[in-house]
Amino acid sequence: MNSMDLFSLITGLLGGLALFLYGMNVMSGGLTKAAGGKLEMALSKVTAHPIIAYLFGVGVTALVQSSSASTVMVVGLVNSGIMTLKEAVNIILGANLGTTFTAWLLSLNAISSDNFLINLLKPTSFTPFLAIIGIVLYMFSKNDKKNNIGLILIGFSVLMYGMSMMSGAVSPLKDNTGFQSVLMTFSNPVVGFLVGILFTMVIQSSAGTIGIMQALAASVHIPYSVALPVVVGAEVGTCITAILSSLGANKNGKRTALMHLYFNVIKAVSFMIIFYAIHTAVDFAFMHETAGMVGIASIHTLINLVATPLMVPFSGLLVKMALSTIPIDEKEREEQEEMQGITKLDPRFLSNPPFALEQTKQVAVDMASFAREGLEKAIPLLENYEAEVADEVRRLEEKVDRYEDQLGTYLMQINNHHLAETDSRTLSIILHCITDFERISDHTLNIAQIARNMHEKNEHFSAKASEEVRIFSNAVKEIVDLSFQSFQNQDLKLAKSVEPLEEVIDGLNMEVKRRHVRRLRKGKCTIDIGFSLSELGTDFERIADHCSNIAVCLLEVSEGLFDTHEYIEHLKEEKNQEFEIAVDLYERKYRLPAMKKGFEDEDVDPSFIENHPVITDLMNTDDMEIINEAMGSAGVFDRENTAEKVKEKSKEKTKDKSKVKKDKKKANK
Repeated sequence: MNSMDLFSLITGLLGGLALFLYGMNVMSGGLTKAAGGKLEMALSKVTAHPIIAYLFGVGVTALVQSSSASTVMVVGLVNSGIMTLKEAVNIILGANLGTTFTAWLLSLNAISSDNFLINLLKPTSFTPFLAIIGIVLYMFSKNDKKNNIGLILIGFSVLMYGMSMMSGAVSPLKDNTGFQSVLMTFSNPVVGFLVGILFTMVIQSSAGTIGIMQALAASVHIPYSVALPVVVGAEVGTCITAILSSLGANKNGKRTALMHLYFNVIKAVSFMIIFYAIHTAVDFAFMHETAGMVGIASIHTLINLVATPLMVPFSGLLVKMALSTIPIDEKEREEQEEMQGITKLDPRFLSNPPFALEQTKQVAVDMASFAREGLEKAIPLLENYEAEVADEVRRLEEKVDRYEDQLGTYLMQINNHHLAETDSRTLSIILHCITDFERISDHTLNIAQIARNMHEKNEHFSAKASEEVRIFSNAVKEIVDLSFQSFQNQDLKLAKSVEPLEEVIDGLNMEVKRRHVRRLRKGKCTIDIGFSLSELGTDFERIADHCSNIAVCLLEVSEGLFDTHEYIEHLKEEKNQEFEIAVDLYERKYRLPAMKKGFEDEDVDPSFIENHPVITDLMNTDDMEIINEAMGSAGVFDRENTAEKVKEKSKEKTKDKSKVKKDKKKANK
């Protein structure tokens, strides 16, 4: 063989291998995208029963045409806490059998017949048509599903063309005695086994190694004695992909990769020892026969068809081996509890944006539940302060902060990928809402701090103020529930109930502050309590505002709008009947206790006059500076209107007092 022929052989073999691996990657990616994240979701849900998990592992791997791809999926699911080691091990066992489907698909190239119809079954006969259809779908269709189908067809066609290219490149070696002698060295079980491991580790695909063996078998005489150890070695070499994938994973992710490695090593070594021990004693005649493409596929299938079902009942041993290699320590237990949920945002899922997006939604729902839990714990502290509960509110707020940071980063990474229109809308909703969840949590922490300050100063709301705060807080808890449920279920009908309640809460805030002014004048409350009540009302109102943002975001994105303030203003200005009815119902539901009419004529407590001269002077002054200072201290924000009313009332009172004095003088005379 001259140098030119050698160069053509090497370039043809390398080019064919490159196309083969690229085609497999494209086809696997297209199949994964077409599933739209459903494969991972299904994997995470059917793992309870070992046999079902095993069969599902077989099916998923046969579908995506790669045991490496399905194993990496499992590593990601375990790393994110969605799946346990015990659940994952049976899927890994099934993946080892499912990957054998690829070899049978490639063996279709061995079809040879003079019959036109039978010859059409040969991939080289129909792949050109599939390639054309795939290109048309991928380039000219705007539908994501059709694009993914196009990718699958293109990948399959490129894979088969690469296979054909490798077979053509090595065909001159058929009669080359030098190559045959080198090839026969692989018949040494140890040499062939190690070659299979090392070559598979380099290309990171057992299907690639077996595909090359089949390509050689199509053109060159390869006996079973050569093919068998290389195929068995490829079973071990393919573990490198999962191991590399687990390097950035947590300990459970690494344990999953180890289970894959341990099973394949046990399977391969046991087979080699048992088979070659028997072969030494019996000398199997078929070992000297030509394997062919179908024979190589048969070896690959039979090994896994025997080994994997036998291992299912003993899969717990693989879990124990992995746990023995990487034991669980106390720090890991604490980290698992602390980071539970965030670990669902695994970088491995980014290769499948729809599934990654589904994960972010689940994490965002968890984030919202932590914010709601914090609110439910913080409000009772106003009446009964407990330091431990307040610390829990703080921890929940810190957890929500971490969730927002992780979610924001992860969503930006997802956004860098091509997304379907519906997925883009979902991403937009989550991205907008997590900020509101975090702000709600901040205000929840403020409520706990208000409670702590009141506890330290030994201050308490009056009985009437406590009742008003209770009604006010119930309204806030309901609006949080409404907005969070509408987000979780993407319920637009529920989202429309949020804005009317938000308007009622605004009114409650003003009314509670107005009633505080009354109690302040009567000496039944202090200015310090007024500050606490004013801050509490502000936090309640801000929480309602963020709930409104969440609901409006859902409604806007569904209608293709993106101006929140304009949407709210339009909604309130329109004042449609449905909105008005909802407002009226909420006003009735959260109506504060009735007050006595004409409270401005009630006597002012003498001690209040002594302790609060600034506010008392308000009754007989026209100085706006004094009025503003007094109103600000009382937590009243509509100062101008209030000041005018107070001045009018004070003038009326002054006139009434003068008249009473004159009448008394006349009576005395």
